[in-house]
Amino acid sequence: MSNVIVHSLFTEFDINLFKSGKHYRLYEKLGSHIIEVDGVRGTYFSVWAPSAKSVSVIGNFNAWNADEHKLNVRWDASGIWEGFIPNVGKGEVYKYKIQSNNNDIWTEKADPFARFCEHPPNTASIIWTADHKWKDKDWMSYRKEKNGLDKPYSVYEVHLGSWKKNAGNKFLTYTELAEDLVAYVKDMGYTHIEFMPIMEYPYDPSWGYQLTGYFAPTSRFGTPEEFKLLVDTFHQNDIGVILDWVPSHFPEDAHGLGFFDGSNLYEHPDRKKGYHTDWKSLIFNYGRNEVRAFLISNALFWLDQYHVDGLRVDAVASMLYLDYSREEGEWDPNIYGNNENLEAISFIRELNEAVYSNFEGVQTIAEESTAFSGVSKPVEHGGLGFGMKWMMGWMHDTLQFFQKEPIYRRHHQNDLTFSMTYAFTEHFMLPFSHDEVVYGKQSLVYRMPGDEWQRFANLRLLFGYMFTHPGTKLMFMGGEFGQTAEWNFEQSLDWHLLQYEGHAGIQDFVKDLNHLYKSSPAMYEKQFSSEGFQWIDYSDHENSVLAYVRKGHDEENDLIVVCNFTPILRENYRIGMPKKGKIKEILNSDDVKYGGGGNLNKVIKVSTKASHGYKKSIEITIPPLGIVILG
Repeated sequence: MSNVIVHSLFTEFDINLFKSGKHYRLYEKLGSHIIEVDGVRGTYFSVWAPSAKSVSVIGNFNAWNADEHKLNVRWDASGIWEGFIPNVGKGEVYKYKIQSNNNDIWTEKADPFARFCEHPPNTASIIWTADHKWKDKDWMSYRKEKNGLDKPYSVYEVHLGSWKKNAGNKFLTYTELAEDLVAYVKDMGYTHIEFMPIMEYPYDPSWGYQLTGYFAPTSRFGTPEEFKLLVDTFHQNDIGVILDWVPSHFPEDAHGLGFFDGSNLYEHPDRKKGYHTDWKSLIFNYGRNEVRAFLISNALFWLDQYHVDGLRVDAVASMLYLDYSREEGEWDPNIYGNNENLEAISFIRELNEAVYSNFEGVQTIAEESTAFSGVSKPVEHGGLGFGMKWMMGWMHDTLQFFQKEPIYRRHHQNDLTFSMTYAFTEHFMLPFSHDEVVYGKQSLVYRMPGDEWQRFANLRLLFGYMFTHPGTKLMFMGGEFGQTAEWNFEQSLDWHLLQYEGHAGIQDFVKDLNHLYKSSPAMYEKQFSSEGFQWIDYSDHENSVLAYVRKGHDEENDLIVVCNFTPILRENYRIGMPKKGKIKEILNSDDVKYGGGGNLNKVIKVSTKASHGYKKSIEITIPPLGIVILG
């Protein structure tokens, strides 16, 4: 007698949706689910393995014997194997032992839909129910207002394993992070936090970008319900949660998705489309309906089950182009003879349509490094449908400019002003991400030229320029206090640096920038519109000075921004006055409380002398390597 009872959670409608790639809640059907059948409690298992000859559930409960619990294949050509095993419940570890019709190949795989996994280097799946009573009803009710494109959006990017560590270099748990990290992010004034991938991954040096457990928060920091607690706590403190999500590739680890049932099931069978030489990883087959349903279900799973507020989609450029990081002869053009991956583009559009139609008040953000057109335009208007796109060009140009010695900057001011020629072609997010502080690039503060005073002044100026430039903001952990070492995923940030004036000053400045951003409508109401920005003067190359206006719906809220990119104090510097009424200094990066020299503007008089095309003007002091914000 079989130890597996015939049972199914699938209806005929489910199967039809799955085959057509339109089943976006597969996590409710596939995987392991604790249920009761005929009064007996146990676990229902289901797995997609169309090339299988047999599929068994193996675990401690049957001494890992593949003959004990063999699943039943469905009769509808769906390729799904399923069955109910009595008296097997929460906490049991398991895998699928698969015998393939392809040359009798045997594979032993973790469950692609597992909700929890063993702590690496162990690789089995764990039967789990992540019970949690959510307390974020208020946040979820007004999330749409907090998460809108015309609202402040300042993101703190975090790698959970190295933000801070316990004694003995041990990870903080999700529960500990719910206290320490939430309090810190709230105090710093960020509106959102973005986690680098927290889905289960086997290899620490991948930083989480090589996933094996797409539906399981990593067990490194605790249980799934403890991760829910972390998200919930952020929400209760009015902070949105964004997850880094990786639909672009996956590792070849033996227990993962690769060659799952002895065939190229999840990965594209053509290595020109199915293998990343850069990352030594496999690429999803975006043209296969069931794979599309798997990925879209995964995206919706985190939004549904974990109340996540946004997904930052990794490596979009690698998905869009058939020749991405490939030499001639290593790729084949599409049916139109060009390099676009039409199946991936179609998948991305379907993904964004599914996300935005199923969840109110969420955002998808593309890490897309090319000039692909319409990344953040709606699908119905021919775009890819993302809410925002990382502004990689701005980031590269800006850092390149700031790395130059100030004496040479007058020849390169176009590196800064050029971004305004395309700033409103997409909904851009300005990122200083983890990628900018690794692999010999140095930390942000050590990329600044000059002595220690100049480095810190430059960094304050860099952050001030970033926050006053149109677009939303993202800053990687450590940058906000001038971490001096490159990021090392194996150790904590250097929090001891905050005992020094320069580092504490940077931190205070970023905190004040966040609070100014959130309290100043001119900084966010029109952050994606050309109506929200106006040059006063971008022609003073000799003095390396820029002056511009940030504008909202009400002219009274307009802010005037003046930047001095040299270490020379500019006194009695005249600029045109584009707004009516009195003017005062709101923020000055040279304030002594930030570690500056104290060159402030205490009283600013408006003159009837014309300047820069305006009938009135003001004379101000612009501190060396400083930014002044007036309102």
